[in-house]
Amino acid sequence: MNSIKSVPARVLNRRGGHSLEAEREQFDKSQAVSISKAINTQEAPVKEKHARRIILGTHHEKGAFTFWSYAIGLPLPSSAILSWKFCHVLHKVLRDGHPNVLQDCQRYRSNIRETGDLWGHLHDRYGQLVSIYTRLLLTKISFHTKHPEFPPALEVSDEVLEKTAGTDVNNIFQLTVELFDYLDCELKLSESVFRQLNTSMAVSQMSAVQCRLAPLIQVIQDCSHLYHYAVKLMFKLHSCLPADTLQGHRDRFHEQFRSLKNFFKKASDMLYFKRLIQIPRLPESPPNFLRASALAEHVKPVVVIPEEAPEDEEPENLIEISTASTTEPQVTSDIFEQTFGPPNGIRDDRDAQIESLKKEVDMLRAEMEKIKLEAQRYITQLKAQVNSLEGEVEEQRKQKQKALVDNEQLRDELERLQRAKQDSDRSQRLCAEAEKKANATEIRYTKLKEKHSELINTHAELLRKNADTAKQLTVTQQSQEEVARVKEQLAFQVEQVKREAEMKLEDQSVQMEQLRQELDARRDELDQAQRSLSHAKQAGAELSAQVEALHAEKEVLRRSVSEKECELLSTRGLIEEKELQRSQEVDKATKEIRELQGRLLEKSNQEQSLQQKLLDEQFGILQETVREAEDILRDAVAKLDDPLHVRCTCSPDYLLSRAQAALESTDALENGHAQYVASMADAAGLVGALALFAHLMADTIVNGSATSHLAPTDHADRLMETCRDCGQRSLDYLGELKDKQKLGHAKLGDVRQALRGVLQLAQELRPKSLDIKQEELGDMVEKEMASTSEAIEDAVRRIEEMMSQARNESSGVKLEVNERILNSCTDLMKAIRLLVMTSTNLQKEIVESGRGAATTQEFYAKNSRWTEGLISASKAVGWGATQLVESADRVVLHTGKYEELIVCSHEIAASTAQLVAASKVKAEKSSRNLARLQECSRNVNEMAANVVASTKSGQEQIEEKDTMDFSGMSLIKLKKEEMETQVKVLELEKRLEGERVRLGELRKQHYGLAGAYEAAEEGEAKPAPAPRRGILKKPPLAQKPSLGEPERDAGP
Repeated sequence: MNSIKSVPARVLNRRGGHSLEAEREQFDKSQAVSISKAINTQEAPVKEKHARRIILGTHHEKGAFTFWSYAIGLPLPSSAILSWKFCHVLHKVLRDGHPNVLQDCQRYRSNIRETGDLWGHLHDRYGQLVSIYTRLLLTKISFHTKHPEFPPALEVSDEVLEKTAGTDVNNIFQLTVELFDYLDCELKLSESVFRQLNTSMAVSQMSAVQCRLAPLIQVIQDCSHLYHYAVKLMFKLHSCLPADTLQGHRDRFHEQFRSLKNFFKKASDMLYFKRLIQIPRLPESPPNFLRASALAEHVKPVVVIPEEAPEDEEPENLIEISTASTTEPQVTSDIFEQTFGPPNGIRDDRDAQIESLKKEVDMLRAEMEKIKLEAQRYITQLKAQVNSLEGEVEEQRKQKQKALVDNEQLRDELERLQRAKQDSDRSQRLCAEAEKKANATEIRYTKLKEKHSELINTHAELLRKNADTAKQLTVTQQSQEEVARVKEQLAFQVEQVKREAEMKLEDQSVQMEQLRQELDARRDELDQAQRSLSHAKQAGAELSAQVEALHAEKEVLRRSVSEKECELLSTRGLIEEKELQRSQEVDKATKEIRELQGRLLEKSNQEQSLQQKLLDEQFGILQETVREAEDILRDAVAKLDDPLHVRCTCSPDYLLSRAQAALESTDALENGHAQYVASMADAAGLVGALALFAHLMADTIVNGSATSHLAPTDHADRLMETCRDCGQRSLDYLGELKDKQKLGHAKLGDVRQALRGVLQLAQELRPKSLDIKQEELGDMVEKEMASTSEAIEDAVRRIEEMMSQARNESSGVKLEVNERILNSCTDLMKAIRLLVMTSTNLQKEIVESGRGAATTQEFYAKNSRWTEGLISASKAVGWGATQLVESADRVVLHTGKYEELIVCSHEIAASTAQLVAASKVKAEKSSRNLARLQECSRNVNEMAANVVASTKSGQEQIEEKDTMDFSGMSLIKLKKEEMETQVKVLELEKRLEGERVRLGELRKQHYGLAGAYEAAEEGEAKPAPAPRRGILKKPPLAQKPSLGEPERDAGP
C-alpha cells in the first residue's frame, strides 16, 4: 500500500490553504445533498449510495447531529412517501451508524412519535405503514437505550447474552418479554407491507412496490437475531421455572414462529430480495422447550448480504482548479510583459518564446492534472487505511473490553475459592475441638460411672448396718420408738441421697460423707442406749416379767412393722409404677398435642395457600378472559379501517338488534362484576358475562361498520366514530378490570352511553314509510309498463338506424355479419314487445277478475308486494333492452365485444322469465292470456338464442384463424412452442377461474342486496338513500332493479 509520504511536495503546498471551516462546510453540503436525494417524494426505493454516505457521515462526526439538523426541517406531514423513506433511512442509520447515533435519536423521540400519530389518524396506505414503522423505531430506541449491551445492529455473542440475562429468573423473564415485544413490532410491519401488495412475483420489480419492500431488508436482519436470542432465553427459562408457568410464553413464541416463517417464505419467493439478501430458512416446527437436549439441535439463522460493486462517487477536489485557471494566465501575462515588454504587433523571436512558454504552460497544466489525480488516489488509499485502522482499533477495544470482563470473572472466581478454603479450615478446626470435647466427655462419663458404682456399694453396706442396728433395739418402747424414728430418718435420708445421686452424680460424694458422720452419731447414741439398758438390767429382777412382756410385745410390733414395711414397699412400688405410667401418658399426650397442633397449623397454612391459589387462579382466569375480550374488540376495531371490509354490508334493523343485545349484556356484566367484587373466589359469572359482552360488542362494531357502507356520508362518518368510541370505551373498561386496585371501581356508564349512540344512529338509518297513495301505486304500474313499451320501441328504432348506417359504411363479410346480428336483435325486440303487450293484457284480466267491487288502485294497494314485483320485472325488461341496443351499437362500430351481446341476450331471457313469473302468480291456470304469455316467453328465448348463435357465427367468420402449419419447425422449437402454449393455457385458466369467482361474488352481493330490499319492504317502504361519492347514477330506463321474487298472496 502506498503511503501518504510519497505525495509530491507541490500537492502538499497546495493543500496548505484549506481550513477546517471549509472542510466542515463541504461535509455539511455533501450530507445535505445525500439526505435530499435519499429522502424525497418519489415512490422509489432509497439508493444505497446515498444511505451509505449518510452513515459514513455519522462515523465522521461521531454522531447524528448533522443528520437530525437537516431531518427536522423536512416537510414530513405533507407527504406519506417522504415520511416512509425518512423512517427507512433512520432505521439504516440506527443499525449501521456510529454508536452515538442512539443517544442523538433519543432526544428526537417526540418528533418521531408525532409523525407516527399524524399519519396514523389519516386514511392513507403509506400513512398506516408510517404509523407502524414509527412504533417500531421507538421500540428499538427504547430497547437499546435500556440494554446498552445490545448494539442497534443486534449482533452480540452468546456469552454477552448470558451475562446480560444473568442468573436472576426475574431479569431473564423480563428480557424475554421485551424481546417478544420487539419481534412483534418487526413482524407487524412486514405483515402490513405484504397486506398492501399483490402476491404475484412480477409485482416486486416495480419501483412503487420496491419502495415498500426496501425497509424489510433491515427487518429481516433484526428478526433473525431476535429469534435466536428468544430461543436461547426460552431454554434458559425452562431450566429455571416449571413448564406450566411458561405456557403463555410458549404460545406467544409459537405464534411468532409461524408468522416469522411465513414472512421469510414470502420474502424468499420475491425476485427483489434474491439479489439483495440471502434469507435463512427456519425449521419446519418450533423448538421443543420441554426437552433440554433440543437446544443442541437449534441452528442460529444467519442473514447474508451479498457484496455489491462500489458505485462511482464523485471525487473531492483537492486543488481549486477554478482559482488556478484564472490566476495562471494573469501570472503568465505579467511575466511576459516584464521580460519582453509590451507587444508591438511585429512577429520576431519573441513570438517563438511566447509559443514555447505556452507549451510549457500546457505541460505544467498536464502535470498538474496528473499530480491532482495521483494525490486523489493517495487520499483514497489513505482513507481506506484510516478506515482499516479504525476497524482494528475498534476490534482491539472490543478485545480489551472482553479481557476486562474475563479478568473480572477470574477475580470473582478467585475470591470465591479463597472463601471456600477459609470455610474448610474453620470446619477442620471445629471438628478437632469437637473430637477433644467428645474424648473429655467420655472420660468424665467413665469416672461418673465408677463413682456411681461406689455409691451403690456404700448404700448396700448402710442398709445391712441398718438391719443390724434394728435387731439391737430391744430395750424399751421408748428406745424402740426412737430407733424407728432414727430408722425412718435414715430411710428418708437414704431416699434423699438416692434421688440426689440420680440427679447429680457429682455431689454424691459430699452427701455420703455427711451420712457417715450422722451414722457415727447414731452409733454413739445406740451405745449410750445399750449402757442404760445394762444399768436397767442390773436395777432389779422385778422388771424381768415386764421385760418378757415387753419382748413379746416387741415381737408382735416387729412383725407388724415388717408387715407395714412390706405394705409400704408394695405401695411405694405401685405409686412409682403409677407415676411412671402417668409421666409416660403425659409425655405421650404432650407429644400428640404437639403433633395435632403442628397438623392443625399446617392444615390452616395449606387452607390459606389453597384459598390464595384459588383467588389467584380465579383472577388469572379473569385476566385471560379480559385479554381474549381485548383481542376480540381490537380485531373488531381494526376492521373499521380494513379496506377488505368495505364490501361487507348490513341492514340498520340487524344493527339495532345487535346493539340492543350488547346493551342488555351490560346488565349481566354489571351483576357478574358485583358478585366477583363481593366474593373473589368465584369469577364464573363475570367470565361468562364478559365473554358474551365481548362477542356482542364486537358484533355491534363490525355490523356498524358494515351498515355505514350503505349509509349517507354524514351518517356513515358519525356511525364509524361512534363504533370506534364504543370499542375504545370497552377497552378502557377492560383495562380497569386488569388492575386489582381499579377493579372494584370499574363502571359501565361510558360503554352504555356509546351503545345508546349506536342505537340512535341505527334508528335514524331505518327505512321510513314512503306513504304512497293508492292511486299513485296503480298509476305507477301502468306508467312502468308504458315506459317499458316505449323503451322497446325506441330500441327497435335505434336498431333500424344502425342497420341503415351499417349498410352505408360497411360491405362484404362485415356487412353480412352486421345485418344478421341486427336482424336477430330486431326479431328479439319484436318478441319482447309482444311479450310486454300480452303481459299487460294478462294483468288487466287479473285485476278485473280479482278486484270485485274495489277499484283498480285499491286492488294494487291491497296486493302491494305483487305490484312491486311487476314493477321490478318491467324495469328489468326495459333495462335489458336498452343494454342490448347499446352493445349492438358498439359491436357494429367495432368498439365493443361480441360477448357483450351474448350476455345481454341471457339477461333479457332472465328478465322476461321474471316478468312471466310475476304475471303468473295471480293468473288462473285456464287463462288464454297466460298460455299466450308463456308462448311469447318461449318465443323470446328462441329469439335470444338466435342472437347468441348469429353473434357466435359472425365472430367466427370475422376473426382470422391461423393455418397452424408446424411442418417447418424442429423438435426443440416444437417443444418450446408447446411449453409456451401450455403456459398461456394455464394463465387463461387461472384468469377464467378468477373471473368466475368474481362473478359468483357479484351475484351473491346482488342477491344479498335484493334480499335486504325485500326485508325492508315487509312493513314499510325502503327510503331512497343519499348518493355516495364515487357511485354513478344510472338513467331511469337503463337502471336494473333488484330481482326480488313477488309474493303469492293467499287470496285474490
